[in-house]
Amino acid sequence: MQLNAYRTSVFKEKEDLISFIRRYVPVLNDGDILVVSSKIVCLWKGLSVPYKSKKQKEDLIRRESEAFLKTKLAWLTIKNAMVMTNAGIDESNANGKLLLLPRDLYACAAQLRRELCRIYRLRRLGVIITDSLILPLRAGVIGAAAAYAGFHGVRDERGKKDIFGKPLQTTFVNLADALAAAAAANMGERNERKPLCRIEGAPVKFVNKTDETEIVYPPEQDLYAPLFQAAGLMQRRKK
Repeated sequence: MQLNAYRTSVFKEKEDLISFIRRYVPVLNDGDILVVSSKIVCLWKGLSVPYKSKKQKEDLIRRESEAFLKTKLAWLTIKNAMVMTNAGIDESNANGKLLLLPRDLYACAAQLRRELCRIYRLRRLGVIITDSLILPLRAGVIGAAAAYAGFHGVRDERGKKDIFGKPLQTTFVNLADALAAAAAANMGERNERKPLCRIEGAPVKFVNKTDETEIVYPPEQDLYAPLFQAAGLMQRRKK
């Protein structure tokens, strides 16, 4: 598997993302995956507001979350079936604005894939929209797949045998997040200006229509559910 992150100009709000990709990604081959930073997707969709105050940001976090819990360091929130800080609202590299994460990220990924397949004349192409994530009890951020299109993001290994012939009982492999993390390590988090990354030879099965529910795990069955319940994060906000 090979990864190549592309250095670009600073993406402008409401700029044409397809034209931007064509300018900086010289080639996409059948079987590639293109990873796109969620930050430029937010800008592409015009989802920014000028930063005014801490209260304004907190009100936006509440509005954009399905569930939220204020902590000493940040707001722990659930949005788009993911646990994330501050509902994905980003201030870094935003030039005095707050960038809001789209609610229809899977539709955004599908749109990008559809247009890129047409332009590059491809049948098998994956698209990942990546965002930063902090794992429990781990220092630092990693990349995660906020949305994806064109491939199965989860591989079911149940019933297959391990090296000693024992059938696996519960194993699923999260390919989407693993690929997003690998790409993010090449793209950077600071001023690298590498919001696009091409992955060649990813071990995925390509599909025309992505089932976005395949990667979503029921909160009540989640490994961390007792921790969420103890913290009160399982309580949905009232409409």
